[in-house]
Amino acid sequence: MPEVLISGPEGRIESRYTHNNRDKSPAVLILHAHPGHGGNMNNFLSLQLHKNFSDNGFSTLRFNFRGVGRSDGEHDGSEGELADSAIALDWIQNQNQSTNEYWICGISFGAWIGMQLLMRRPEISKFILLAPPAGKYDFNFLAPCPASGLVVSGEKDNLIDHNILQTLVKKLNTQPNIKVYHEIIKGSDHFFSDHEDSVIQRVSNYIQKS
Repeated sequence: MPEVLISGPEGRIESRYTHNNRDKSPAVLILHAHPGHGGNMNNFLSLQLHKNFSDNGFSTLRFNFRGVGRSDGEHDGSEGELADSAIALDWIQNQNQSTNEYWICGISFGAWIGMQLLMRRPEISKFILLAPPAGKYDFNFLAPCPASGLVVSGEKDNLIDHNILQTLVKKLNTQPNIKVYHEIIKGSDHFFSDHEDSVIQRVSNYIQKS
């Protein structure tokens, strides 16, 4: 996973990238959790997601939002991280010009940022949301949602509103040609502590059937 320093709105964006040389291989952008909760691109789940996508034939990019690790700038909490993500997507598209399949995979806060990016970038064809913070952040902008995807949440996640999340998934599935699957990890908290393998298995299963 070679280090890549991408030129972003606030300076460098610290990243790691794995390229797949197969023609037209899909590409994915991984967005980490909120830095206020310790989120960064080198968290165990972020690392495992990077390996899993790469093993499944993706060109894979993960990066630190502004103010995290060696990325320049300060945490913004919204528009700044969205701008970082847009630049990172531009970069991975430039590296994978033969593909027309770009995915977003976001963890918690990264899921919220990722879906805002999806609404602005029609080239994103699939998404995976891990512990999307429904109730804490507003996801109503996803009506309508332009892509299908997978949502994974923890049964014992006390940082989200489970009813709002279920209503959101149900609402998305009423849209033509859109299918959003929802997997619940039994016994898991918001950070999927000690359940990371179960998350990775569900992500891998979704990738392989997509």
